[in-house]
Amino acid sequence: MPNLGELIPSDCLVEGAVDFTITGLTPDSRAVERGFVFAAIRGTQVDGAKFIPKAIEQGAIAILLDEETPCDAQVTIIRSPNPRKSLAEMAASFFPKQPSVIAAVTGTAGKSSVVSFLRQIWEHAGFEAASIGTVGIVSSKSSTYGGLTTPDAVKLHETIQNLAEEGVTHLAFEASSHGLDQYRLDGVKVTHAAFTNLGRDHMDYHPDIDDYMRAKMRLFRDLLPVGAPAVIDENAPFGAAAQTQIEDARRVAWGVGKTGTKIRLMDVARSGFGQNLVLAIDGVDHSVFLPLLGDFQVSNALTAAGLALASGVEVEAIIEALADLKGEKGRLEYVGQNNAGALFFIDYAHKVEALQNILEALRPYAENQLIVVFGAGGDRDNGKRPLMGKAACEGSDLVIVTDDNPRSEDPALIRGQILVEVPDALEIGDREEAINEAVKRAKSGDVVVIAGKGHETGQIVGDKILPFSDHEVLARALNDEG
Repeated sequence: MPNLGELIPSDCLVEGAVDFTITGLTPDSRAVERGFVFAAIRGTQVDGAKFIPKAIEQGAIAILLDEETPCDAQVTIIRSPNPRKSLAEMAASFFPKQPSVIAAVTGTAGKSSVVSFLRQIWEHAGFEAASIGTVGIVSSKSSTYGGLTTPDAVKLHETIQNLAEEGVTHLAFEASSHGLDQYRLDGVKVTHAAFTNLGRDHMDYHPDIDDYMRAKMRLFRDLLPVGAPAVIDENAPFGAAAQTQIEDARRVAWGVGKTGTKIRLMDVARSGFGQNLVLAIDGVDHSVFLPLLGDFQVSNALTAAGLALASGVEVEAIIEALADLKGEKGRLEYVGQNNAGALFFIDYAHKVEALQNILEALRPYAENQLIVVFGAGGDRDNGKRPLMGKAACEGSDLVIVTDDNPRSEDPALIRGQILVEVPDALEIGDREEAINEAVKRAKSGDVVVIAGKGHETGQIVGDKILPFSDHEVLARALNDEG
């Protein structure tokens, strides 16, 4: 176990002894054990300082605090100008082992797919690789599904060390705006980074789009070393603006996509449930079949390819891996057909641009109607609800508005805010009933997408997580037809 004095960042002031070992650290008073450092973080709703007595009672021997909060506890007090950042740096020292190659991916949409695709390319090239993100922690030796996009600082660094001890040498992870803004990623030795795109999201947390962008750019400004490669599709939304900021921060922009300087998309043509690509890499053209739908998945795949190239993977290995990529569960995933022959897909799209992307990608496959079933989450940005309704209305032929994760809000109120822009939609609050109705209504030539929850296996109603899976409900509905 490390000595406390070895963990304390240089910009902190200490009141009390530091020459003793600690057994752990946490920002959650409920997780404190004997010998722990408790980080009393001031949050947006709760001030961690109120839990200091409980933490000490449970065995905390040191408290990490800001510089202003009074504290007369008879334990060591560590005062920091930025307790969140200090906690992450202490966690990095407590869990010092990290893979030699670490790629962080930020942006509004596509993060999960990019880290998954990058992990697959690395594995194809023979590296022990892992990914951390919305769908969980995935490696060749173990997989843990579910969790936050970016875990808290202590859990993140513990996870990274565990993966390194398993033999992982190449790690890809999602860097959310919350994680970046709250300094959860500080201390991670990022060697490569990527920006996917920016759209409206998390406006319940960020005051405006500029603040949202600023949080994303922390990855390149503060965490990625100067001179390190940053992969970007400048044709993606806010891509050009991100590239300018990345270059201003003296990081090296590796362009991919239609105007890419490292990987240029010369041609793309739809072929079945995939796309034929022609890519120019280092002046040489390469043809490859990408087994994924949609322009956005091309961008995601090329972003992952750019990161792989930047990390030293040979071009031929990248081309071979692209042809064998598998989409993440619940990401524009083809599930099956009903008795009439309609095609059914499940997608995680719960943002305006993501919903637009999947409808655009599926439109060519709808010989008849394109049908979308979706809702919106409660206790989140309510301004995007009518925008999602408008996107559904413009991009599909039949809209079924249902419940997503209502949380503490009235589900009918959420649906009503969506319906403002799509008054002709079919409103069915019960999500299972809505999916069943889509299966009944879909005719030959129709395409149906169930959007919003993707891989999730629970529905948050009030303060409870009720078992619910779009995959299971849809499979049941399709099977019951027979």
